[in-house]
Amino acid sequence: MSTGAGVDVQRQLESLIQDFRAGDPPMPVIVLHAEEAADDDRVTELVDELREGQQSHGTRLAVAPTEPPQDDADPDPTAQAVRLLRDLGDSRKWGDRSASYRPYSFPRLGLVRALQDATDDPEMDEHWPTAPAGTPDGNAQREQAQTQLLRVLARQRWRPGRPERRNRQALLNDVQQFLPAGVLGALTSLLTRPEWYVAVLAGIGLMILLAALNHVPGRAPLFLWLRRESRWFLTTTFLQSAARRQSTSVRLLRPVRSWRAIAARAYDVAEAMREGGVFPLQLHVLALFEDLRDNHRRASWDLRGLKRTRPPVLILRQVSRENGGIELIRAVSDVRSRRSELDPLLIVAGVAADDAPLLDRGTDTGTPPNGVNSRSQLLSRPARLQQRLRHWYDEWAGNLRADQSPSRTNALPWVLRIALPHEELSQLRQADWRCVRARNRPPVARIVWSAYSLALVLALAATVGVVHARDLHRTYCSAGLLTADRDTELRPAPGGGTECVGIATGDVRFGSHLKGGSDSEGGRLRELEKLVHAENAKVLRENPRAYVTVVYAGPLSSATVDPSLVKGAEELAGVYLAQRVVNENYRVKLRVLLANGGADMGHQRFTADAIVRYADRDPTVVGVVGFGRDLQSSPAVTRRLQEAGLPVVSGTNSATYLPKDFSNWISLAAPDEHQAQALGLVAQQLRGNGEAPHALVLARDTKASQDRYTSEQAYYGGEMLREKGFRLLPSRTYRVANSKPELRLHAESICRGEDVPSVIYFAGRVEDIGPLMTQLGVEPGCASREISILTGDDLSKAKFSGVGGRDGVAPRITLYHAALAELREAASGTAFYQDASQHLPWLGPGEATYDSPGFASGQTALSHDATRALYWAASLGDVRQSRAATWVNLRVVKLEGMATGTIDFTDAPLFGERHGHSIVLARVRRTPQGLSQAEVLCSRPAGVSKPLDVKQCSIK
Repeated sequence: MSTGAGVDVQRQLESLIQDFRAGDPPMPVIVLHAEEAADDDRVTELVDELREGQQSHGTRLAVAPTEPPQDDADPDPTAQAVRLLRDLGDSRKWGDRSASYRPYSFPRLGLVRALQDATDDPEMDEHWPTAPAGTPDGNAQREQAQTQLLRVLARQRWRPGRPERRNRQALLNDVQQFLPAGVLGALTSLLTRPEWYVAVLAGIGLMILLAALNHVPGRAPLFLWLRRESRWFLTTTFLQSAARRQSTSVRLLRPVRSWRAIAARAYDVAEAMREGGVFPLQLHVLALFEDLRDNHRRASWDLRGLKRTRPPVLILRQVSRENGGIELIRAVSDVRSRRSELDPLLIVAGVAADDAPLLDRGTDTGTPPNGVNSRSQLLSRPARLQQRLRHWYDEWAGNLRADQSPSRTNALPWVLRIALPHEELSQLRQADWRCVRARNRPPVARIVWSAYSLALVLALAATVGVVHARDLHRTYCSAGLLTADRDTELRPAPGGGTECVGIATGDVRFGSHLKGGSDSEGGRLRELEKLVHAENAKVLRENPRAYVTVVYAGPLSSATVDPSLVKGAEELAGVYLAQRVVNENYRVKLRVLLANGGADMGHQRFTADAIVRYADRDPTVVGVVGFGRDLQSSPAVTRRLQEAGLPVVSGTNSATYLPKDFSNWISLAAPDEHQAQALGLVAQQLRGNGEAPHALVLARDTKASQDRYTSEQAYYGGEMLREKGFRLLPSRTYRVANSKPELRLHAESICRGEDVPSVIYFAGRVEDIGPLMTQLGVEPGCASREISILTGDDLSKAKFSGVGGRDGVAPRITLYHAALAELREAASGTAFYQDASQHLPWLGPGEATYDSPGFASGQTALSHDATRALYWAASLGDVRQSRAATWVNLRVVKLEGMATGTIDFTDAPLFGERHGHSIVLARVRRTPQGLSQAEVLCSRPAGVSKPLDVKQCSIK
């Protein structure tokens, strides 16, 4: 600053600006003038230096064009004052991007300018009403004028005339207002758990659609009535006098009423603007103040008021009546006197000494009031100007309330004149020029809540989101960007890879996750899943209040080392068949949910937990069918289901201990102990009456696996052979490596030893019988001897040549095995095969028979009967039963005409084994033609409690 007055005024401005950082002090209109007219130019230079100083301090500053008007300009001072405000709605007029935070926005001032331009449009000249208001002609003309005004505004897009570059900026601003809608659309699409790019495209597509609709030519912008400038336009009390009892309601869900309100208000304001006077000028000033106040609002989503710590400054270099500056300052004081809110605009104006009295009076002539003279005298006292300025501001702020009183008609309370004496305006030596330092450190809000911090947060959020989404996709079978179906998970599968396990409650399909298995088995499973889900949808659609839910838990995935899906596909076929029969013939419908325990039910513990979690949410779940494999985790699984009140009806799990330990467990399969006793009838005949032959128990090693079935079979088989009088050799266990049994050394030791057993009880799995036959068939000590192999029900899954299968026996070896389903005797008394041919779409005419490949193993029949039994308990009396009632009702189930005979649970104790299981003893031996022939020795259908005897099961 080159003058002492400039230094002191600049310090006072900085003091006022520092007060603005902590609060909202009243911002005056500072008018600088010289005490002597000869110093007017020095005052103008002082104002220019103040402008440069504030620009260097980072203040958002605008300079109004106060140059003398052109010859052809409108001499009206009010019109000239409006001209000064014309360009202040351009954010570029308020400094460049070096100023703190982002550029200003002026939507309210833009709306007022748009109305002014539409009012002055030549097309409106012939449409303004000429008849008196309130008359029929006047009302009709008003409606026509309002319609035309809305057309002009729509052509202008409800904006003032802008250059093409600014139109592009307006387009960008319009697109920005649809960003929340795009984000909402993206988040809404995420609820369906699509791929991430689908959600992004949904959000972008919604934004593009809204932007396109927003810029239809000749139409008002989309959601015009919801914009902040429209809400202000309808609710500000400044315009209530222009409104003629029109509604000011603006609601999102009432667009028609809101549009009518803003249209009526626009026409009323246009009429008032057309009448002229000070109303248009004051409305422009009010809109500017409201925009600036909103731009510095501290309680905003972007905390812009905390980031913009310096108030905006408007510079008026030389105000006069001719350029409209005097009228502008008067309008500023009038508007501020009418409003209750403080605005942040600080105005610094320079005025000629002769024109200064015009700012203290409401007229052009007269003597200034005593208060002004005393203030001028105060400022002229021989004291430092800086001290006088501080005292002056405090006095003005304290008297502001009184100066706004209506009786003070000659006062402009918001105008603060500073008369600068000649000696203070004298130019200092260049060595004494001073620069007033500004404290302008970046505020915390600007650093913490800024575009850079937002970018950092978004980058971190995106990284966390990607990692989280990747984790979700690696953990769960069905996952989106943020959510996942947590009822199913991806777990390690035997032999490598993953498999989808759990309960399929949403859009999960286990068949879509198959990586192993033959094409026919995988296709069959996918087809069955589709059929079950279609039937479930029908039940929920047509009978939402009269259905029960049963969960089938089985092996619905395969491993790379053993890609067979036979058991799961066949059991699921029986469950679906039971569902179709029930839903076509009973009032209470059956809904079936599928649960996958993994290959060989290796993940059945997690599956049980998932079933229990879902059952807690869905009271229609009444029980579980399945869990047909006896594993080390079977007791824990059954206990978990029992604690949740879920009964279990298994079709193929032959564990002896489960019904004795758990009251919620019922199985249609003959227990391992019963199977060993039945095979004892064969062993008794093989022993004969002579010297006790040698026997051996050959069992699969289960230390490294979850299998419990083979150990149970080995125990009861050994006990049976001992009871029948065989001389037992030390039992042997064979290992399984890479899904292949290691039997060669065992075969050599057995066949080349001193005592070659004539009977071997094989406690293994069906996939191990082929290698065993191969090894025994070539060993010298066994190939020439008649050897009998006894084994349990797992061999019922084997397919021998007689039924188009893949398994066989060695030439001099006879295989005796138990089976769980007696189908031949029950076939004549059941509608099972008729229903199967009707509801299973892959069966052709005559293919549904008890000995056909899809039914011979009994898996389909047993799961069908188990499902029918559980449903009967859940719908006793043709009324939907609760979960607890279903558990109790199982003890009174008796169904005849089932696929395996009569299902009778009436004699089943709570903690004990029941009788009446279906059981079959089969023999497989080599024919003279070199084929393996399977035949039934004896059998007993379900529901018959009389045990088999030697005569029935004769091997002769």
